[in-house]
Amino acid sequence: MTGASQAAATNFNAVADRYGFVVVYPNGIDMSWADGRGASLPDRQGVDDVGFLAALIDRLSRDYDVPSGRVFATGMSAGAFMANRLACDRADIVAAIAPVAGTLGAGTRCTPSRPVSVLETHGTTDPVVPYAGGGMVGRGGPSDIEAAQAMVDGWRTVDGCPGAPVESVIGGAHRFTSSGCADGTEVVFVRVDGGEHVWPGDASQAGAQFFATHAR
Repeated sequence: MTGASQAAATNFNAVADRYGFVVVYPNGIDMSWADGRGASLPDRQGVDDVGFLAALIDRLSRDYDVPSGRVFATGMSAGAFMANRLACDRADIVAAIAPVAGTLGAGTRCTPSRPVSVLETHGTTDPVVPYAGGGMVGRGGPSDIEAAQAMVDGWRTVDGCPGAPVESVIGGAHRFTSSGCADGTEVVFVRVDGGEHVWPGDASQAGAQFFATHAR
């Protein structure tokens, strides 16, 4: 999607107003991102999208007096892959992420400089970004990706989350919450049984609420 179409699809403007957030919808080259999978046009061209987003965050933080520790990222599909990569590479500037229907490229290096809170939402029947990982074909071509569960487990390890996650069920969604992680972070996995490649109707509200409670 373009930034404008993502704004329309998620209705995040209204949610941001309720929480007092500044929200921005950046456009990626070829409606995609250099998210580390190697498949997209910007990835193949060597575009530094991590650097672009870091510069955008710096500019907006100065322009709107956004405190350090209150910067968050979300996105769907390629945007979710990019949110994960941003957190992996620049945990110093991103306190929490809420990727939807996206994980990480297989073998992507993720050694963040500090813990990051994560809310991952993924449908079990996603026909574009397979829940079980492996091969996928997205905009730009094929790539290999981590399974949703493996990606979440990786964040639990990175964040030093203790014990097994606590499960709760709401409708067709199973929520697995790991609290008490390093530096007060939390890792939450929302598994939508039968969910496909969509932005769930409550994802914007859930993401904003997660962000509001996971500032540094």
